Amino acid sequence: MPTATWNGVVIAEAVASEVEIVENNVYFPLSSVRQEYFTPSDKHTVCPWKGTASYYNVVVNGEVNADAAWFYPTPKDAAKQIAGHVAFWRGVQVNA
Repeated sequence: MPTATWNGVVIAEAVASEVEIVENNVYFPLSSVRQEYFTPSDKHTVCPWKGTASYYNVVVNGEVNADAAWFYPTPKDAAKQIAGHVAFWRGVQVNA
């Protein structure tokens, strides 16, 4: 079962068939993300083939990992399979 962990806490966990892997990043469905550990970020980036990404800060035990999760609210057609999914970086450990 794929998991994402930061600061000793599992912040996302999904059945393997529910995740999407794109460019070696594991995208978890929003339903598998523990929302209590996420706050919105103002950061946005643009990928030429996926679209505009938005970010979340991950907050665990009072510590903030800024912009550690990203998602594509309206991905382009080439990346439509990651709509409604979140991926992680910046020290978040992902086990697929």
